[in-house]
Amino acid sequence: MTFEETIKTTEAAMKKAVEFMNQEFTAVRTGKASPALVENLDVHVASYGSKMKLKGLAVITTPEARMIMIQPFDPSTTNDIDKAIRESKLGLNPVSDGRSLRLPIPELSEERRVDLVKTVKGMAEESRVRVRACRKDGMDAAKKMKADSAITEDQMRDLEAEVQKLTDTYVKEIDEHLAAKEKEVMTV
Repeated sequence: MTFEETIKTTEAAMKKAVEFMNQEFTAVRTGKASPALVENLDVHVASYGSKMKLKGLAVITTPEARMIMIQPFDPSTTNDIDKAIRESKLGLNPVSDGRSLRLPIPELSEERRVDLVKTVKGMAEESRVRVRACRKDGMDAAKKMKADSAITEDQMRDLEAEVQKLTDTYVKEIDEHLAAKEKEVMTV
């Protein structure tokens, strides 16, 4: 691997870690309805004999600010979807009419908001750990290239400095996303 390839690979991996965290953040409830809250729920569909993401089983809309409407493509999956939502950690109780589900989104209590902030901080820390693992991979690649005489000592230091700069950039980005999500969760 060359100097540039190592940087590109490391940066791509760090970017994926941040994107994954942002994807997880969308599933954290902020008191307003959003299809992202439920679309990635795993639903065990008994009639299909497999697990599927909710977004692959139904149309998910938000007809009101505090309501999510789920209309399954196949009405026989309604009970499976209901069960998956009830068993999730979202704390939502779906109301079924047999063909569709309505999810009223209740106001968040102060205690629940604090719990959600802790959850979000945990997700951010997991992302920081992933970014630091990418940093380690980049540093190891630099040392290996030096050992294989593919780069000089100075080039190795430059590569390590570049990897560290990327790490700092992505950790800062994680912290910014975390601060924004915390503010969103705590806003009444």
